[in-house]
Amino acid sequence: MKITIVGPGALGCLVGASLVRAGEDVWFLDNRPERAKKLSNNGIKVEGLSGDYNVKVKATADSKDIGASDLVIICVKSYDTEEATKKAKPAIGDSTLVLTLQNGLGNVEAIVEIVGQEKVIGGVTSHGSTYLGDGHIRHAGRGETIIGRWFQPSARKDIKKWHIPRRRLEEVAAILKKANFETKISDNIKDVIWSKLVINVGINALGAITRLKNGDLIKYEWSRNIMRQAVLEASKVAKRRRINLIYSDPIKKVESVCSSCDSNVCSMLQDILDGQRTEIDYINGAIVSEAENLEIPAPVNSVLTDLVKTLEASYVKQVKKE
Repeated sequence: MKITIVGPGALGCLVGASLVRAGEDVWFLDNRPERAKKLSNNGIKVEGLSGDYNVKVKATADSKDIGASDLVIICVKSYDTEEATKKAKPAIGDSTLVLTLQNGLGNVEAIVEIVGQEKVIGGVTSHGSTYLGDGHIRHAGRGETIIGRWFQPSARKDIKKWHIPRRRLEEVAAILKKANFETKISDNIKDVIWSKLVINVGINALGAITRLKNGDLIKYEWSRNIMRQAVLEASKVAKRRRINLIYSDPIKKVESVCSSCDSNVCSMLQDILDGQRTEIDYINGAIVSEAENLEIPAPVNSVLTDLVKTLEASYVKQVKKE
């Protein structure tokens, strides 16, 4: 299968390198020509849970170099989804499927607007990856990957028109499994995406602010208390939105993820350490926006969002020990 990975960040490199190792024909589409050249010359170095290895890869900043792919996997930050998907269009042919494995809300909808609902597969993964440098990552956490067709409410009246055949979903799942991503197919991927969002709400902002790895967040009663309150708020919003979370106890689920990925540095903390923009508006900020629309309180998520946005806006002014 010819596969294009859009975004060679922490997750993109992990997914792409794993697929190359599994024998697939993989291209990387980067928005930085100099990094694409570096990846083509040096490949990707992986260390951690899946072993220490290097793979040679093909990378470019121009999707016309790639041509139509069988599968395009979007792994960019949520705020880059629209631009990245548009840039990837030359790699999206008539029969191409587009899979998102991103964090946060709004990614699937943005991709659907550009390529059409009949091509889009929603997805989440609990694999953790730490970005150590261009083309260098640490596989820091394992977990389930879930994919599924995306249906808008209006499309359910005419499912055949927007139907991605089950066999094609199974083909994508099989490819991911071959790359050691244990993958399931869901008929309610929106519920799955919200379920992953609630987990991210509990971990990402708190990790970014405290600068703690996932496992350490639950070792201190104060951070654990904040985590629980943020998750409870998100769960209440999900319930009001008639979302059926895929686990019965959100707090236990988030804490179990912290334990299973204890050495992982969450993506938002990686962004803060690198002085980069975070996805706060698409995670905790999304809960705040949804809560406002529903006229219910979300004070803990509001404070977490404001603190992370303050960190983002003040990198050059933050006090550093001389």
